[in-house]
Amino acid sequence: MKNNVKLKISPRLMLVFSMAVFGTLGIFTRNINVSSGELALYRAVLAALLIIIYFAATGQRPGLRDTKREIPLLILSGFAMGINWILLFEAYKYTTVSKATLSYYFAPVIVTAVSPFLFRERMTAKKLLCFVMSSIGLVMIIGTGEGAGGSDLKGIFFGLGAAFFYAAVMILNKLIKNTEGIRRTLLQFIAAIIILCPYVALSSGINIMGLGAVGIGCLLTVGLVHTGFTYCLYFSALKELKGQEAAILSYIDPLVAMLVSVFILGESMSLMQAVGGAMILGFTLLNELLNDS
Repeated sequence: MKNNVKLKISPRLMLVFSMAVFGTLGIFTRNINVSSGELALYRAVLAALLIIIYFAATGQRPGLRDTKREIPLLILSGFAMGINWILLFEAYKYTTVSKATLSYYFAPVIVTAVSPFLFRERMTAKKLLCFVMSSIGLVMIIGTGEGAGGSDLKGIFFGLGAAFFYAAVMILNKLIKNTEGIRRTLLQFIAAIIILCPYVALSSGINIMGLGAVGIGCLLTVGLVHTGFTYCLYFSALKELKGQEAAILSYIDPLVAMLVSVFILGESMSLMQAVGGAMILGFTLLNELLNDS
């Protein structure tokens, strides 16, 4: 007789693992010597292929029948995702992983600022306080972001650009109602590939043949593990967890990124920047908890 015992993994553990993996992204991108656009393209292609293989292996179909009306939104969100990746990878090149990540995590603050206009959500005094304090935290990071030749400051602004486009993805995802989880992600990856292919062809071109064994290994890790596999875990976990618990656990990502930056990559961070980072994460988290309360 066959043993049909299924392994049940805790959704909480899945989300913790996903966030911890996301936090190590900077280690691997530093060892992939291609342009940010080319790296983003490979990331999307590898992740999309992995999800397609997953669907085929499990006998599932993408289920596009209910998504026809949302195709324009999915395409726009995929475009925003691709640009978001390019800017984040550029941020890693010019500044430390911790500063790039903290700048990137300003995205929820941007969403909070525009939600009263787009979704008619009420801006309460507590939410306004969170927005102001998170913004002060960002100013504290930027104010001391003066690396050689201004590259540190440039990286922080690339991180903010990535945050803007990630905020766009978050806003568009609020408007997508009928396409859930992994299927939505697959379609967004495909849309990202559509915009990244001509961008790479017209800018850096294809340079993957110049990567050594380490670079290829890191590229496969970023595409298959950090994106394809971990995104599947992430969305599977979100379906099972309450919003407040998911919000708290999501901050494992920037915390791991900061630890990686300081203790593994040996990158410096001033006390003022550390305080500013804590303010961004702390007040952004508080704002998310207020939204769920």
